Amino acid sequence: MDLSEQGKRDRTTRVDARDAFDALTETIWRLRQPDGCPWDREQTHASIAKNMIEEAYEAVDCIEEGDTAHLREELGDVLMQVMLHAQIAADADEFTVEDVVNELNEKLIRRHPHVFGSATVARDTAEVLDIWDQVKLAEKASSDTEAAAGGAERPQGLLEGVPRALPALMQAQKVSRKAAAVGFEWESVADVWDQVAEERAEYEREPIGSSARELEFGDMLFALVNVARKEGIDAERALRASTAKFRTRWEAVEDRAWSTGHRVEELSTEELNRLWGEVKKAE
Repeated sequence: MDLSEQGKRDRTTRVDARDAFDALTETIWRLRQPDGCPWDREQTHASIAKNMIEEAYEAVDCIEEGDTAHLREELGDVLMQVMLHAQIAADADEFTVEDVVNELNEKLIRRHPHVFGSATVARDTAEVLDIWDQVKLAEKASSDTEAAAGGAERPQGLLEGVPRALPALMQAQKVSRKAAAVGFEWESVADVWDQVAEERAEYEREPIGSSARELEFGDMLFALVNVARKEGIDAERALRASTAKFRTRWEAVEDRAWSTGHRVEELSTEELNRLWGEVKKAE
């Protein structure tokens, strides 16, 4: 296929996407009309907030399972949440779906100067992440200036943009990355491992079962998250993968136990360890 033919197909795809988006916008609008769906009409941002999280996790499950057929459906459910929130906002004269799309498009262009600009170059993913951090800092500085001009007593804190509702590992990695972007950082991964050792020593000094020991355990985890960040590892994804591996192996242990006429609850620790070793060896 020559480039001109590819260009024609790309333009056709973009037109089809716009038509599909317009049709979806119309459908969501119709559901919220006085003669539309009673359930959709009653919803508010708060009433469906948890749905956004649930739909996103269902999409993630499909990604991790490699289930592209269901992923398409789950991405549609995520998009429905976005569209419904946008329509709720439009009905309240807060903002429209066009505002959402335009603001996202502007942000994507602003945060990819290595693509849409001429002076910035990114040779690899690490440099892209550095660019993003610097662009975000510039955005925050601009926002702080506007807030000060408007009489605000204090600019938004560096970490206030990280949602507290994020899973703990993901939140820890985002928080530490933001702090590192302004210079609050270890020199090397070895330095972070030293911090892990220090946190472990503090953990072990606290009484077993105490709240102080629990807090020190959290500090140890936070330090480990920084090892992941320094090495370019997504801590959340890494733990999800390890948990999924454990679940798969445990299911195999249960199958082996059942094939001998036993439930895992009936086996000793020694027997469970033996089956676990067999499953690992079979892999």
